[in-house]
Amino acid sequence: MIKIRRALISVSDKRDLISLAEGLSSMAIEIISTGGTAASLKEAGIKTKEVSEVTGFPEMLGGRVKTLHPGIHAGILARRDPGDFEQLKSQNIEPIDLVVVNLYPFKETIERTSCFDEIIENIDIGGPTMIRSAAKNFKYVVVVVDPSQYGTLLSELQDKGGVSEEYSFELARQAFNHTARYDAIIAGYLNQRSDLFFPEHLVLTYEKIQDLRYGENPHQQASFYRGVALDEGGIASAKRLQGKELSFNNILDLEAGFQLVREFEEPAVVIIKHNNPCGVGLGKNLKEAFLLAYECDPVSAFGGVIGLNRVVDEAVAIEIAKGFVEAIIAPGFDESALQIFSEKKNLRLLELPDYTRGIRRGMDTRSVSGGLLLQSQDVQDLSPDELKVASRREPEGEMLSSLLFAFRVAKFVKSNAIVLAKQGATVGIGAGQMSRVDALRVAVMKAGERTKGSVLASDAFFPFRDVVDEAARAGVEAIIQPGGSIRDEESITAVNEHGLVMVFTGVRHFRH
Repeated sequence: MIKIRRALISVSDKRDLISLAEGLSSMAIEIISTGGTAASLKEAGIKTKEVSEVTGFPEMLGGRVKTLHPGIHAGILARRDPGDFEQLKSQNIEPIDLVVVNLYPFKETIERTSCFDEIIENIDIGGPTMIRSAAKNFKYVVVVVDPSQYGTLLSELQDKGGVSEEYSFELARQAFNHTARYDAIIAGYLNQRSDLFFPEHLVLTYEKIQDLRYGENPHQQASFYRGVALDEGGIASAKRLQGKELSFNNILDLEAGFQLVREFEEPAVVIIKHNNPCGVGLGKNLKEAFLLAYECDPVSAFGGVIGLNRVVDEAVAIEIAKGFVEAIIAPGFDESALQIFSEKKNLRLLELPDYTRGIRRGMDTRSVSGGLLLQSQDVQDLSPDELKVASRREPEGEMLSSLLFAFRVAKFVKSNAIVLAKQGATVGIGAGQMSRVDALRVAVMKAGERTKGSVLASDAFFPFRDVVDEAARAGVEAIIQPGGSIRDEESITAVNEHGLVMVFTGVRHFRH
């Protein structure tokens, strides 16, 4: 057991500080503390010795130097053996058995202000140094970094008269995670300030939101984490209003719906199934948009996830509630909508008021065996004047807006991807096929007669003219695709033979 005779307390977060100190004092444990902490303890009538009394030096440089002294660190790092004790004695240094430290609020500061000088002043130096010293010496010194640990610590001391080495090791493990997280937040902030998205050494830090029942399949374990370097919003910040716990697959589908539906300024609804949109609709209101999205593929919509980009009202809630839905994400839900959905106890409702946060700053990550892939998000926007008309026939009427709509949806469909659309609504989607012409055949099968007069978007160029020929036979009127194939002329010839419109974007939207 580690006996605690002398404790150093230096905390920015003063939650439960007094109850901890009172508990330690009641066990005749001497308390050493620094400036603000010492003032709080003295005000509460708790006896404490200031660090300057131990070191013989005053706090310096506006508080930048307080604990960086051998009188502190030798007391923390000393092993409890005759050799180390002899050296401490020769320098009149006493051992420190307990270190209770939490750090300057760097994360809270960058969320509160853009003042660089203030942010830099909130980079803690002495705190992490003391934590690491104590954690390294966990066989003899106990380190505590979070007020939530105080209760268990006091119970250990009261019930056992000391702290077990096993518990001290666990606290040390948590302490090193604490300082690693702290440094990662600082590194992330400085990298972002330098517009450095791909640093030489990538440091990421996440905090667990919850354990999940299982992963993609019941035999896989899974947890959900939130990035903590900077709060970028997104699914990890959404509030669950009702329904069962989210599953691994729910979260993936909600992310897909959220990312796609926030692409549109008009009222929009997206229905997601297995991480692909099976229907997307734009309308004068959410009800109209939902009915258009649902009509695209009613069979696949069963058990899907729905994303909306407006507060959900009664009219659209009535329509959604007619079918089976796993989860819904929206900026909000009015009282009438919540009342309607309350009858479906298992339906998960997620509220995310600010859909625009982080829209241009996010990064996509993919894990591979032994490594990580990192890329900027695909947020490329296109305006009509950036399109190149490749066919003899020019786009007319609403055709151009339908083409841009379909191409925007194609960005969120697994490759190879084909999207058929009419007037702000998808009518058929072919996703994840190994050949582009097969993706078209799936989309046409889904659309049926609605293929006639539709426009077609492809996420990548046509390697052959077969897609154009099949599209023409099915009744497609216009095509939007990146272009750039060595056989572009074959596709252009085919388009002109069939009297179709084709425009090139110069932008590819692969989604693996």
